[in-house]
Amino acid sequence: MTEKLRDIVEPELLARLAHLSFRAQRLAEGVLTGMHKSPHHGASVEFAQHREYVPGDELKHIDWKAYAKSDRYQIKQYEDETNLRAFLLVDTSHSMQYGARRDKIGQAALLAAALGYLLLRQGDAVGLLTFGDKLGTYVPPRARPDHFWNLVQTLERAPVGGPTDISRALSHIAEVGGRRAVVFLFSDCLEFDLKFVSLCRQLRRRRHHVQVFQVLHPDEVDFPFEELTLFEELESRQTELADPRGMREQYLEEMQAFCDDIRKRLLEGDVGYRRVLTSDDPEPLLRQVIGGAGGAAGRG
Repeated sequence: MTEKLRDIVEPELLARLAHLSFRAQRLAEGVLTGMHKSPHHGASVEFAQHREYVPGDELKHIDWKAYAKSDRYQIKQYEDETNLRAFLLVDTSHSMQYGARRDKIGQAALLAAALGYLLLRQGDAVGLLTFGDKLGTYVPPRARPDHFWNLVQTLERAPVGGPTDISRALSHIAEVGGRRAVVFLFSDCLEFDLKFVSLCRQLRRRRHHVQVFQVLHPDEVDFPFEELTLFEELESRQTELADPRGMREQYLEEMQAFCDDIRKRLLEGDVGYRRVLTSDDPEPLLRQVIGGAGGAAGRG
């Protein structure tokens, strides 16, 4: 495992989260089997396949014959159960490179990979789309356990650079998303506009669940600079020499207003919003998301 791959995967984190399960708050639709009840009535109840038991599953669904053979708890799945389908949208534009120990794209990739792991582990289908100003790599949803490594390796190889076009990525998911799904978007949202909001709301009207993670660096939130500093806009490469002490108060006010506006507009459209810092411990955040994803939870 390469160092970059290890940063994305973090086996210890996945092990601590492995007992958790994600259940959609509303009825889910899908084309494979899974742990989420289908909204369609009268479907066949023929046996389809096994999946690994996770806490929260009803004990009556455990296949005890399979346990006797393998010494592992497995759940019998039927054709009247349908999986949750999730799409992970990860911003790989130039501004996401900001950060030293862990940049914004590193935090976004870690969170996306962990969510993908948990969803795949319980038999759900997970897809991935990387994007900057153009669409990057699209990995269609699959529910196979080994699909996790396809997702991780795509994140590892994703080219980074250029400006951001979130709307293009959301438009693509609107085209290929099909029936109801959960859409997790990871971006710094610095190119936030009304088209972005409109597309998120459009996905919600189609009964997709949309959760936006605004990934920022503490420098962008706290503006800790004190000496004369050369600031560079990462996507346009424009630079400006400025005294941060004379602009700090105005910057903090405008940045807070900017984030508040994103949060307000998204929540008004029943779109989930969470602000994430690269310094945040991902484990508490993931536990919150798994416990209540799909709703309009927000963090200021």
